[in-house]
Amino acid sequence: MKIILASSSPRRKELLEQAGIVFETDTSEADETVEEKMSPPEYVEELSGRKAAAVAARHPGDVIIGADTIVALEGDILGKPSDVKEAYRMLKRLAGKTHSVYTGVTILYPKPDGQHSAECFHVKTDVKMYEENERLIRKYANCGEPLDKAGAYGIQGKGAVLVERIEGDYSNVKGLPLAEVYRRLYNKGVFEK
Repeated sequence: MKIILASSSPRRKELLEQAGIVFETDTSEADETVEEKMSPPEYVEELSGRKAAAVAARHPGDVIIGADTIVALEGDILGKPSDVKEAYRMLKRLAGKTHSVYTGVTILYPKPDGQHSAECFHVKTDVKMYEENERLIRKYANCGEPLDKAGAYGIQGKGAVLVERIEGDYSNVKGLPLAEVYRRLYNKGVFEK
């Protein structure tokens, strides 16, 4: 039985490696379009489930981990910006405020019949950004880093200079609540006890 990460995210790979988890990656091509209005927890759990399910058919005897991370502010979900201008707008909006980072995780465990049983959950971390600094926000928006990050910043990179404090799981802000994932895998007997 192998562990398959249904993601190409370098941050998720780095986190699993940090914990000593041996895994392979198989990028999900799941549709991430959501038609109906969902709460942030529902949204990330739905998308993590889609990602895991899209990969599961190729790995019937393996454990699959799917994840999705978003930033939520004032009732709005902020995904990855499409360009530098959108990154700048997101960062301006986040400045001086506390937002929530949600990561939904779906873990699919193999069953003897070739199917999988699913465990789905989410973790929330609150992040307070420093007050607006026009030059700093513009400089960061233009550095390229924000374009593949939910909410247009990476706490593990240059975006750390924008963050005043966090309350909750740091690894969740990076894209995967590592301790929670590890414990769930351990409790299901995926690792030797």
